[in-house]
Amino acid sequence: MRGRFEARAALAVCLLLAVIHTWPLATAPGTLARNDNADAELNEFVLAWVAHQLPRAPSRLFDTNMFYPERTTLAYSEPLIVPALMGAPLAWIGASPVLVFNVVLILGFALTAYAGYALVREWTGNHAAGLLAGSMFAFNTHTLTRLAHVQGIHAWGLPLALLSADRLVVRARTRDAIWLAAWMAAMAYTSGYLVVFASLMIAIVVFVRVADWRPRALRTASLFALAAIVAGLAILPVYLPYRHLAKTMGMLRPLEAVSEFSASPAGYLSTVGRFHYWLWSERFLGNPVDLFFPGVVVIVSSVLAIVWAFARRSSATSEHTDVPPFAIASALTRRRIVMLIAIAALGFVLSLGLRTPVYGWMYHLFPPMQGLRAAARFGNLFLLGMASLAGIGVAALHARLTPRRGAIAAIVLVVVANLESLRAPVGYTRFEGIPPIYSILAKEPGRVVLVEVPFWPTQGAFEHAEYLVNATAHWRPMINGYSGYLPQSFRRNSQIFWFFPQEHAIHAMRLAGATHVMIHPKGFGHEADAMWRAVAASPYLERIAITPNGPALYRLK
Repeated sequence: MRGRFEARAALAVCLLLAVIHTWPLATAPGTLARNDNADAELNEFVLAWVAHQLPRAPSRLFDTNMFYPERTTLAYSEPLIVPALMGAPLAWIGASPVLVFNVVLILGFALTAYAGYALVREWTGNHAAGLLAGSMFAFNTHTLTRLAHVQGIHAWGLPLALLSADRLVVRARTRDAIWLAAWMAAMAYTSGYLVVFASLMIAIVVFVRVADWRPRALRTASLFALAAIVAGLAILPVYLPYRHLAKTMGMLRPLEAVSEFSASPAGYLSTVGRFHYWLWSERFLGNPVDLFFPGVVVIVSSVLAIVWAFARRSSATSEHTDVPPFAIASALTRRRIVMLIAIAALGFVLSLGLRTPVYGWMYHLFPPMQGLRAAARFGNLFLLGMASLAGIGVAALHARLTPRRGAIAAIVLVVVANLESLRAPVGYTRFEGIPPIYSILAKEPGRVVLVEVPFWPTQGAFEHAEYLVNATAHWRPMINGYSGYLPQSFRRNSQIFWFFPQEHAIHAMRLAGATHVMIHPKGFGHEADAMWRAVAASPYLERIAITPNGPALYRLK
């Protein structure tokens, strides 16, 4: 009973921390948004699409309504299926895409923190150590600058996969292999990046922890093989669409593409935590993709764990009965610390991309990396390794003090560490809702293929993300789209559709299969008056509805 109470209390703390670190999001989750970032709007669309399509036509889940007439368009970006299922009940009762996204975001933070807690709590038996590790893996300067990316926040699979792999090398139980497969599958149904990170992390576990699995080498190898087979079969439905696009559309990232989205050494000295930013970090701040400073508490606690594990006293044996539990590092703990150091080191090196030759070697040796663009995100492994080491360090400190002093010290470190990383209050934009005119499209009889204008060119493709959020009100096919990949049909259309309402652009829209046009006058700027005159004079446009100073819907004739 006590264990369940403590676990629930820890989950409640993780949820509270998620609310604090995203504040004031919880005060108005239906209206506050990060829709100033196109990726947030894309993810709102994806979460809504999965909730909409799965109950209706699961076999066509990857055929979203964007980029008409292309197929398998969900695979242009992350699938987000697991996070979408978490938010689906809200979507099914009519919640807006922004509300669903925000609830899923807060839940992702809390679950990631709780997963990190579970990992270190099992290794140390110390709840405060678990909370430090979990909160620092979930709420760090990297994740707190990625509020637009649900896939980056729902990283709970990484510590849970590490926990299952650790159990597997220590105990060689079938159920641990099944759990490992389950966490790998859950990550695959969320983000391809997470699966790559986890695969490399597990390879480190196997390589570093030889002493643990050697006595049962055959059984352990068999169970890892079982985990790989079960995970592979479970992942197949989500893997095949990506594989199809890789073959038919060449949707692989060239090695050189990772340079733009790689971390820098200076990024590991960069943080947007308010205290550090004001005091010293501003001078190091560069591209937001490479912020990985783990915090002073994490660094000091990690060093403490390493020193404690390999100091001379750590060679003592259990005959020292006067020493409190966990005050002396066991051989198993030392191996875990070496493993975490290796995980953090690999994450750091790979996050630098082509700044070292390692990424190029891995790119050719491990083909799944050929689908990745943002090498900087390997820094998640660095943060996981550092946060876990810090948790072990806090547990070691706690064990060396009196129970009362140890508890106070551990709690203070958890609080200070979270204050270090605190970015709140976070700035949000206001979501005014989807314009009511879009509900007309849902009721429009017959075939409907929508094109929204301005049809921004490829360099402004992010401007189409707003159209995706609006599409959740009707789910009709649309030629517009935004994702991590832009098909050739979109690129061709953008070169012509940009000139709407010129006659050749309208003809091109009709040839592309469009039946309706939604016009956004604000996108035309000072040319809006001339645009309206041309629209009124065109024999190919029939007005259906118009909103004052807002979008207008026309039928193509």
